[in-house]
Amino acid sequence: MKIIKTNFKDLFVIEGQNFKDSRGSFREILRENLLKKNFKFQITSKSKRNVIRGLHFQKKKPQGKYVSVLKGKILDVCVDIRKKSKTFGKYFQIILSEKNCKSIYIPPGFAHGFRTLHKENIVVYSCTEYRDQKSESGILWNDQSLKINWKIKKPIISTKDKINKSFNFFFK
Repeated sequence: MKIIKTNFKDLFVIEGQNFKDSRGSFREILRENLLKKNFKFQITSKSKRNVIRGLHFQKKKPQGKYVSVLKGKILDVCVDIRKKSKTFGKYFQIILSEKNCKSIYIPPGFAHGFRTLHKENIVVYSCTEYRDQKSESGILWNDQSLKINWKIKKPIISTKDKINKSFNFFFK
């Protein structure tokens, strides 16, 4: 596994590798000794094509997230909401897939979301903090001030995500 720095402080892309043989394949997903983070909580999501989940964050106890795709392909997006950061209000996006074996570590202080690109997509998250429903919040996926190019006009969005607030509602 190889860690690649980005222009965002503490945001890393991790390049993994699939080892294939006649039985199938084997892939390391996460090695805590590479990132030196303590992951307390893991979840998976399963989504069909053209779903957008996010942009989610926790107001209290923000989570660092390690995101990998077990099946399918996603456009992963994270927005820096750390007010003192040089990249505050900017976003980073990357394609993660079972084929490219890339994962991403998103530090606390980011809103996170993704768009699914295949018929069936299974995403696993490892989080540095437990889920706190009372602290959950979200930014609108199509917020005009962020100008994120999701490359889709009519995604499938949850009822909860449809009522997310603008970036400026939280941070300006």
